[in-house]
Amino acid sequence: MEEGKKTQKNRNGLNASFVTGAIALVFLIIGYQVALFVHKAATLRLAANRDHPDTVYVIDKALAAELLSSEREKAPERAAAALEEPTVTIRRSAPHSPEITRAREKAAPRQVESFRFNPNTATVEDLQRLGFSLKQAQAIEHYRLKGGRFHRPADFAKSFVVQDSVYRRLEPFIHIPRIDINTADSLALLALPGIGPYFAGKIVAYRSRLGGYSQPEQLLEIYRFDSEKYEGLKDLISCSAPVPYPLWTLSEEELARHPHISKAEAHGIVLYRQHHTPEECTVEGLKKAGVLSGEHAGRLSRCQIAPAQ
Repeated sequence: MEEGKKTQKNRNGLNASFVTGAIALVFLIIGYQVALFVHKAATLRLAANRDHPDTVYVIDKALAAELLSSEREKAPERAAAALEEPTVTIRRSAPHSPEITRAREKAAPRQVESFRFNPNTATVEDLQRLGFSLKQAQAIEHYRLKGGRFHRPADFAKSFVVQDSVYRRLEPFIHIPRIDINTADSLALLALPGIGPYFAGKIVAYRSRLGGYSQPEQLLEIYRFDSEKYEGLKDLISCSAPVPYPLWTLSEEELARHPHISKAEAHGIVLYRQHHTPEECTVEGLKKAGVLSGEHAGRLSRCQIAPAQ
């Protein structure tokens, strides 16, 4: 009888312990699930904030130049190109702790954006906004820092980190400004395919002698600048309107510096304009009078000439 009571008591104690343990296990599982839920919610919140970050957009050129000063040492070409845009937009997000950064990287893919960008100057953050991973964006950045350049949108498509589907989505938004041969310095001209230091210097020097290019085809007048070289870059350059060449007011010495006017022709121009009315002062008139050779008259006619007064 006594043993039966002890057995029943042990069973009751075991049952009570089992129930307590089961309840504790249930609460532990619930607590774990709640912790996972809270962690996931917090992580998703961080990811959501990443899609709408505390970003500053700078469009004032003076302020943009100041902010880009630190980037000129690392990527001078990118900083210069950014400041050449009609409006300068610079994105700057506040720095976050490493924990938040790691959480954001592990979160679900961010909302993909599509906006106008230059693949030669877009920041790593901009590239991530466009849908590239951090490693892909850094690979593009590394390529540019090594001297690589995307001359055309199709060049961007050839990058090993740019998938065909991504390129098709982004192609309408790719904007690679053309290089203005009337304002670009030698460093900017080096970015053109087939243009090394020699031709970059020649383009600038010839521009100075011409008084500014009136049309891109005048590059073919440079010694050894052949049609093959021109065809390889003609879609990458532009030619802003130069100051009209003051043919009818310059001195004989100044006229002789022009590549299409010899010393004898400069003397003839001065005599011609002294004995003709402003209406008669034309390149065609100089050609008919025998002042200019047919070759020089043809080339000079492609220049923008200020009218005689």
